[in-house]
Amino acid sequence: MDLRKYARETNFRLAVGAILLLFILGDGLIYLIFGAGPAVFGLICLGAGLVPVLLIIGGLWVMEWVVRRANRE
Repeated sequence: MDLRKYARETNFRLAVGAILLLFILGDGLIYLIFGAGPAVFGLICLGAGLVPVLLIIGGLWVMEWVVRRANRE
C-alpha cells in the first residue's frame, strides 16, 4: 500500500469537505439569517477568496509535474 497516495487522497477529501461545509453551511446560514441578497454576495466573496488558493494549488501541481517529468529522463 502506498502511504503517500493514501495521505494525498485523504488530504484532498478533507479539503473538499471543508470547502463544501464552508459554502453550504456558511452560505446557508447567511441565507437563513439575512436573506437571498447577502447570500449571493457571500457566494461571490467565498469564490473570490478561493481564487488565490486555487492558483497556489495549481502552481504547486505544475511544479510537481515538471519535477516528475524531469526525473523520468
